[in-house]
Amino acid sequence: MADLHGLKCPCCGGAIEFNSSVQKMKCPYCDTEFEMETLKAYDEELASDNSTNMNWNTDAIETWSEEDEGDLGVYVCQSCGGEIVSDENTAASICPFCDNPITLKGRLKGELKPDYIIPFKLDKKAAKEKFAEHLKGKKLLPRVFKDEAHIDEIKGMYVPYWLFDSKVDAHMRYKATRTRNWSDSRYNYTETSHFAVIREGNISFSHVPVDGSEKMADDLMESLEPYNFKEAVPFQSAYFAGYFADKYDVDEKASITRANERIRHSTEAKFINTVTGYSSVVQDGGNIQLVDGQTHYAMYPVWILNTTWNGEKYLFAMNGQTGKFVGNLPVDKSLMKKYFAKALGITTLVAYALLALIWFI
Repeated sequence: MADLHGLKCPCCGGAIEFNSSVQKMKCPYCDTEFEMETLKAYDEELASDNSTNMNWNTDAIETWSEEDEGDLGVYVCQSCGGEIVSDENTAASICPFCDNPITLKGRLKGELKPDYIIPFKLDKKAAKEKFAEHLKGKKLLPRVFKDEAHIDEIKGMYVPYWLFDSKVDAHMRYKATRTRNWSDSRYNYTETSHFAVIREGNISFSHVPVDGSEKMADDLMESLEPYNFKEAVPFQSAYFAGYFADKYDVDEKASITRANERIRHSTEAKFINTVTGYSSVVQDGGNIQLVDGQTHYAMYPVWILNTTWNGEKYLFAMNGQTGKFVGNLPVDKSLMKKYFAKALGITTLVAYALLALIWFI
């Protein structure tokens, strides 16, 4: 009995006691009874639970050599501090982040060199067409914005991404219940059965992307996903010709936290979806172990569009490979009030109709 001392009830968290009348362990709070062998197995399961280990190997990425650099330079914006990479023939006079002038300052020596690049498949014309499509069907968009909206600046840019590959060994534990209801002439009954469910297995993750630019909002960049990595090619600086390339300012080690979050959430979602046939399921612990975690550095194509309306700037982005377009739009407050007033009116009419139907019935 010593190894079961202080064990918490898996159902409600209360301290379990031995009940001599039923010769079982029993929770005095929820009255759930447990067989001794069941509790012992559960206690051993908790004791054997390993801690989560999500570490990565970040030492395999190359740096730029003098031969790789060629005519490439780093342009630095004196206003926002943005840094982009481009060749000497690019008209690098406007910062794509804040629209202020930028100047050439510095080289790439010592910086990490990308492993892969996904070349642009869609041109500037396609980005403009997608912008026009983005405005269609937006009922709360100010009509004047549709008529007056013009693109102040449109730039093709390679955005830095850290890619994370790993196998995941997971051991997950869940609390599950099954509920049965019945009644007789006097009472309604509910029987709830509690189960400890364990799932073990492994998943492989390949090229989990994390935006490596602090200036590019993570939610904006993640909204552009997915990219088709099958079309990635080994990096060559020649692909930069005619485009900007954002220089990473969030290194791979600083990106690990976000990568682990994405991998953890995906793993938990996959595993809990295998627990079926129960009335309720909640995660009750477990651990995730990364195996052979590797990182890569890649450049992904993005079209950045800026427009100004009523003194405010609006930023839009398009996936330069797939054409997926994202960006926030202004809202006409007067149209919004009318829209919700109309919706409220319809709801009120439906409510009155239901009341009238009930009354006459």
